Amino acid sequence: QEGMPQTLSSTSMFTPCGFSPHLHTSKEDEQGGLIFQDGNLTSASLDALIQHLIPTTDYYPEKAYIFTFLLSSRLFIEPHELLSRVCHKCIEQQRLDDPVLDKARIRKFGPKILQLLTEWTETFPYDFQEERMIGHLKDMIHRIAPCDEAYWKKMNQLLQTLNQKLAALSHGQEGIVKISPAVSDKLVAFKSKPPSIQREILSVCSDPYTLAQQLTHVELERLSHIGPEEFVQAFVHKDPLDGTKTCFSEQKKTSNLEAYVKWFNRLCYLVATEICMPAKKKQRAQVIEFFIDVARECFNIGNFNSLMAIISGMNMSPVSRLKKTWSKVKTAKFFILEHQMDPTGNFYNYRTALRGAAHRSLTAHSNREKIVIPFFSLLIKDIYFLNEGCANRLPNGHVNFEKFLELAKQVGEFITWKQVECPFEQDPNIIHYLHTAPIFTEDGLYLASYESESPENQTEKDRWKSLR
Repeated sequence: QEGMPQTLSSTSMFTPCGFSPHLHTSKEDEQGGLIFQDGNLTSASLDALIQHLIPTTDYYPEKAYIFTFLLSSRLFIEPHELLSRVCHKCIEQQRLDDPVLDKARIRKFGPKILQLLTEWTETFPYDFQEERMIGHLKDMIHRIAPCDEAYWKKMNQLLQTLNQKLAALSHGQEGIVKISPAVSDKLVAFKSKPPSIQREILSVCSDPYTLAQQLTHVELERLSHIGPEEFVQAFVHKDPLDGTKTCFSEQKKTSNLEAYVKWFNRLCYLVATEICMPAKKKQRAQVIEFFIDVARECFNIGNFNSLMAIISGMNMSPVSRLKKTWSKVKTAKFFILEHQMDPTGNFYNYRTALRGAAHRSLTAHSNREKIVIPFFSLLIKDIYFLNEGCANRLPNGHVNFEKFLELAKQVGEFITWKQVECPFEQDPNIIHYLHTAPIFTEDGLYLASYESESPENQTEKDRWKSLR
């Protein structure tokens, strides 16, 4: 995975309705501080963008704008501060501080502000783990509620849904079996294996189709916890216009994203461990063939993340050096898969396959056809390079909205994919094994590998000696 080629933009099929990211040079129009080119918003001051988010009695922002702005605004302003400013402007514009409220006017405005708050809580629920956010939200509704009883009900509904969502997300995070580091550190691989290691993958699941389906369960479960904002928060730098603090004074809120990357690494090591463990060459070859079939089925399902982890595990040196073992394997199928995930041309083959899966997903009739699980670290790299490759602000201090449209396009597509319900039945036994089976460290893998097929050259001999 070293030295992945850089990429600045993916030809993504997800375009938020009403936006085309392809801009042609043409005259610029300005409306209230927003700069448009060919009808597309390209840049504006932060104030103008906030104003554009705020509904009035006869205006409501486009859904795509709401998502794009809420996703990217956190590079400049913390969510609680943004919501506070939105509320203040609403109070001012709708004169919600007046001793006598203009009920007719507020009945036109009320449903729109409620709709905006609902969309925010549904798309970025993690923002509302903060007390201040809930405070602003309640304050806003308390001000308009005297004009219509239904607003109280709407607020309670909104808060209830939000609480359920947050509870489900945090419960889900705890539900993911946490592997204590103590377990994995004890696994020094000598041939006298601890009894816990005697259980191997084939005794738990000998059918490659079933294992590929269970891996897809794990992937979708973990994906479902990643908030779209984590992609942006992973790259929060200091905002040049505000030299005093980073936008996120607290620790970066990217724990689900990090946990997902750890899962990928665990799967790589699990595959390598399962291959290096058996003492007999024939058994090792059997495990390799089994994983090739699992990987192939992952490809067919659209689970590219597990596929890449399995291939990476097989390409680790302790595994790839087992020449006698590999000579017993029918490798043609493996080379086809490797070719699919070949990094040349900026992962051209994989990106083509991903587009195909994304297209299938759009026209799908069943949940099974909807599954698209991208190779995750490449997705993060794409977003990273998109972020590094263009400035957040233009020289005149304007927010570079064009960049955020591209960002929203990539993250928006991911959101569609992570919402797919897993169509396969869950097998708790296999899933438990995937999360808890002991894995060797890198040194452990080399030891097991040299035990299986002794060192070939001086470098390997020296390494084996130092490991022992």
